[in-house]
Amino acid sequence: MATLLKARNVTKKFAGLTAVDSVNLDIEEGEIVGLIGPNGAGKTTFFNSITGFYPATFGSVEFDNHDITKRSTFQNCKAGMARTFQIVQPFGQLTSLENVMVGAFNRESSYSAAEKIAREMIQFVGMEDKINSIVADLTIGDQRKLEMARALATKPKLLLLDEVMAGLTPTEIEECVELVLKIRNSGVTILMIEHIMAALMKLSDRVVVLDHGKLIAEGTPQDITKNERVIESYLGSAYKKDKKDD
Repeated sequence: MATLLKARNVTKKFAGLTAVDSVNLDIEEGEIVGLIGPNGAGKTTFFNSITGFYPATFGSVEFDNHDITKRSTFQNCKAGMARTFQIVQPFGQLTSLENVMVGAFNRESSYSAAEKIAREMIQFVGMEDKINSIVADLTIGDQRKLEMARALATKPKLLLLDEVMAGLTPTEIEECVELVLKIRNSGVTILMIEHIMAALMKLSDRVVVLDHGKLIAEGTPQDITKNERVIESYLGSAYKKDKKDD
């Protein structure tokens, strides 16, 4: 497998606060990599730093063999990097089709071509019955699927998912797990932040752990669940006891 993303000593400072502290991370093509850590650990800031939303204060980011450290989010999206957000950000008064077309226009200049891609992506995430629905009227679960469809319409090589399962019902979580696997099987590499541990551990090939902006552990899901430092900083003693009782 080729290395798709290389982050080296990525650091992000806000005045006197170091939110991300010298993080190194490689992501191989075809992987699903989970990113976990307590609230305030710097996970979303790391996403922002590698996508260009908040340029890194120090360090470098290489994507698909190109240095993208100083590139804008628009340029990175054109290069094949797309993301979702913790809080869904749809165009509420537009239809599902129109929302996803916004992403498709990243690749296409004609209305008909963008519409074709949008229809394909809406079908891909299983929302063809809501293609003409006003997005503000959709459930949070459907809005999250739609946001993934909009990101996929940009034709990404790497998709960054920021808590796409937050606020979902158990049934919706299962559907989301299947959708993430479907996305990976379509050829898209995935880096995801998620607090639903059962789902994340099921999906991830590797798990990376941040705490206070620092990378404190990296390994298979099985390795991470046994890591004493991760248990202490994030998973908690209750998780350790539950695993022992299983």
